[in-house]
Amino acid sequence: MGLFDFFKKKPAAPKVVVEVLYPQTWENGEAPVEPTVLAAEVLQPTPGEAVEIQVPSHIAAEEVAPVAEVVETVETETETETETETETETAVTSETNLDEGLTKTRKTWSERWNAFMANFRSVDEDFFEELEETLIGADVGAQTALQLTDELRNEVKLQNAKSKADISRVIIDKLVEHYRSQGVNEDASMHFAPEGPTVILFVGVNGVGKTTTIGKMSARYKAEGKQVVLAAADTFRAGATQQLQAWGERNGIPVVAGAANADPASVVYDGVKTAIETNADILFVDTAGRLQNNINLMQELAKMKRIITRELPNEPQEVLLALDATTGQNALQQARLFKDSTDVTGIVLTKLDGTAKGGIILPIRNELHLPVKWVGLGEQVGDLQPFDADDFAKSLFGSLLIGDDK
Repeated sequence: MGLFDFFKKKPAAPKVVVEVLYPQTWENGEAPVEPTVLAAEVLQPTPGEAVEIQVPSHIAAEEVAPVAEVVETVETETETETETETETETAVTSETNLDEGLTKTRKTWSERWNAFMANFRSVDEDFFEELEETLIGADVGAQTALQLTDELRNEVKLQNAKSKADISRVIIDKLVEHYRSQGVNEDASMHFAPEGPTVILFVGVNGVGKTTTIGKMSARYKAEGKQVVLAAADTFRAGATQQLQAWGERNGIPVVAGAANADPASVVYDGVKTAIETNADILFVDTAGRLQNNINLMQELAKMKRIITRELPNEPQEVLLALDATTGQNALQQARLFKDSTDVTGIVLTKLDGTAKGGIILPIRNELHLPVKWVGLGEQVGDLQPFDADDFAKSLFGSLLIGDDK
C-alpha cells in the first residue's frame, strides 16, 4: 500500500454503547428488563464524513430537546436572580467606615502639617505665610486659606501661644471650630414632597458619577420601602441610558427612557407622568453632563424644570450637584458655576475614598455655602452615605489634635 492509499483509507469508526438518560415509557406499568441503548459514532470529526447518531424511534427529538432547554433556563434564571438579590442585599448593608474613606485625605493633611511644624522656629510673618501655603496645598482654596490665616493670627496672639505644641493646638482647634461653624444654619437634610412624588434632579459634568450615584441612592430608598422611578434624560452620552437601565434592572426599579438623542425634556415629561400614575414616592432624573458655560444646555435644564413644575408645582424638591472629589479645585469651580446657573440645593461628593483631596469640602461650604448632603466612600450601595459635618471634622483633623487617640 502506497502512502497516498494510506491517507485515502477511512479509519474504522469505533462503536460505543450509550444508555439513554431520558425517561422511558413503561409498558403495562413494568420496567423494561434490558435498558434501551443507542449506537453512536464517535464524536471526533472525520474529514469528509458526517457524524450520524441513531436515536430509538420511540423517542421523538422534540420530546427531548425542550426538557434540556427548560432545565437550563430555569437554572440560569435562578442563579441570576439569586446573585442579584445577594448583591443588592450586601450592597445596601455594607457600609465603609468614614475613617477608612478619609484615609488618603487624612494622611495628606498629617504629612503636610507635620512638615509645616517641623520648620517651626517662631511665630512671625513667615510662619503665617507658610501656613497659608500649607492650607492651599491641602485643597482648602485660596479664599478660605486667607480667611483662616487672618483669624489664626488673632487667635495665636489672643492665647499667647508660643511653643510648638501650643501653636499646633490653637491652629487645629481653630480649623475644627471654623469648619463646624459653617454648618450652623446649613440644611443638609433631604426634602420630600408632602404629597405626590418627590422629584430629585441630578446635574453635573460627565464622569463625576451622576448615574452611579442615582443607582445607589435609588436602591437605598427602595430598601427603605419607597416606590422609586428613574428617568434617563441624559440622551446625548453614549451608553448613559443603558447604564441607568442596568441599575434599574439590578434593583428592580422601572426606568423611563427615550430614543438616542431624543429631547431630554420629553423623557422628563414621561417620567413625571409615570411617577404620578404609579403613585411613586420618588422620581430620580439623570441629566446630560452639561458644560456650565454652554448656554443651550443650561437652557435645556431650565426647560426640564419648567416641565416638572407644570405637572408638580412644588417640584423638584432637590437639585443635587454631583462633584468628583478627586478633581480638587476643579470641583470647586464647577460648584461655583452651577450655583450661578441653576438652583442647586446640595452637593454629592463622589469618590472621596480614592483621593487625598477631601479638604475640598471646606471651601465648598465656606465660599459657596452649599450643603454637602452625600459622600461616596466606595463601590457598594451602602458606601453612599449621608454627610455628617462633625464626624467628617473629627475624622479629618482628629489625628492632629493634641491628646486625641486617633
